[in-house]
Amino acid sequence: MRDVLPQVRRWYAEGERFALATVIDTFRSAPRQPGAAMAVSSGGVAVGSVSGGCVESDVYAVAQEVIRTGRPEVRRYGVSDDDVFAIGLTCGGVVEVLVEPVDAVTFADFATVADAVGSGRPVAVATVVTPGEGLGRRIVVEADSVSGSLGDPGLDAAVTEDAVAMLDTGSSAIREYGAQGQCRRTDVAVFVQALAPPPRMFVFGAIDFAAAVARVGKFLGYHVTVCDARGVFATRLRFPDADEVVVDWPHRFLAGQLDAIDSRTAICVLTHDPKFDVPLLELALRTDAGYVGAMGSRRTHEDRLSRLRAAGLTEDELARLLSPTGLDLGARTPEETAISIAAEIIAKRSAASARPLSTTTGRIHAAALG
Repeated sequence: MRDVLPQVRRWYAEGERFALATVIDTFRSAPRQPGAAMAVSSGGVAVGSVSGGCVESDVYAVAQEVIRTGRPEVRRYGVSDDDVFAIGLTCGGVVEVLVEPVDAVTFADFATVADAVGSGRPVAVATVVTPGEGLGRRIVVEADSVSGSLGDPGLDAAVTEDAVAMLDTGSSAIREYGAQGQCRRTDVAVFVQALAPPPRMFVFGAIDFAAAVARVGKFLGYHVTVCDARGVFATRLRFPDADEVVVDWPHRFLAGQLDAIDSRTAICVLTHDPKFDVPLLELALRTDAGYVGAMGSRRTHEDRLSRLRAAGLTEDELARLLSPTGLDLGARTPEETAISIAAEIIAKRSAASARPLSTTTGRIHAAALG
């Protein structure tokens, strides 16, 4: 939803009914993950994507029908052995898409969801996707409030509990329950879309490599902060792609950001100067950050480890440090190095092998973690 939100907010504010198509489940090599969205206006304007082009034409047709009837639909697309010309995914995957009408009557809390996403507040939308009378019922879950109903108080309570947990990890997926919210039942399928704020990327060291890392980090969807103690280098002019440019000692700034750090956070230390690196890494390696990488030669790395051991870090804490940062791509330029670092961040986040796909077997797109 996040990708199409700027446009659909305008449609909603103007009182126009539109259709929102959302990927709710994938199997095998589906090109888009749960939460990917496409919206179609009553005037026929389409924004977003649910498959990268494979099934958009059929989803568009379904969306027009949903706008007309006001009734949601769930469609499943894949490659059929007995009809290779059927609409499906050429990659061989399978995708399920929920197409629902949205206006002030069918989705009264849409403005609340849009405001939460726009202001960076975590919000989850849980929607019944089981065909039948309850299809399309939803609740909206924020930190201190729940609105709407799925049709049963017990089901509402169970889904709310799961939605809060999924907001912590930023994951979106289908969960199954009994009709009254019982565990280990499959009567009701609910798609929980966790619209958590973007993950944070902290880039320390106002150098040309940092500018490239900030650019690629923003491209990957991170909220990027660049920090350096040297005000002459840490400027908005040098880092136009960063969300924030901060002049402060790195470890002091990071100490004030601990509440914003979670398993999705990437910390990139590019200063390779002990007076900055050591106190910063001493703190960073004791956070919940999913990625902590530091630039420098192997000699710099060994010296850095010695200094961190002297500062009291344990071997388990030191094992979290990815240094020299990045994958072995033969990178030399700042841009190539940024791609190397980004590739390592993605591989670490998804627990992937980082090997060439041509040398691996099995599924290309692993099941989402969390």
